[in-house]
Amino acid sequence: MNKRLLLMWVITAVFANTGLADEPSPDRQSTLRNMLNHDCGACHGLTLKGGLGPALLPEALAGKPDDFLVATILNGREGTAMPPWQPFMNRDEAAWLLGILRMPEKQILRGTGK
Repeated sequence: MNKRLLLMWVITAVFANTGLADEPSPDRQSTLRNMLNHDCGACHGLTLKGGLGPALLPEALAGKPDDFLVATILNGREGTAMPPWQPFMNRDEAAWLLGILRMPEKQILRGTGK
């Protein structure tokens, strides 16, 4: 029984430390970054500093709750040009993208962050 408990603890620790449970596959990450750079960039500016839509840089997102921003990504904003992206991504992927958006600007645009 102690071995089983130890094994469960090790597996939990490995997944908690690597983020593998929620992180999209490398191919999916590439697709999501492409969507961010091209689809989101079409309205929010190719440098994400704003355009038709507001800026998506870390300082513009500061103070806004993750749940609110993920819901905005997935459901869009009624009465605005912001469309719902739920047909193209799930909640975990939207949360992953938000994590990318909260990174320093150079990492967002170059795709160097994880």
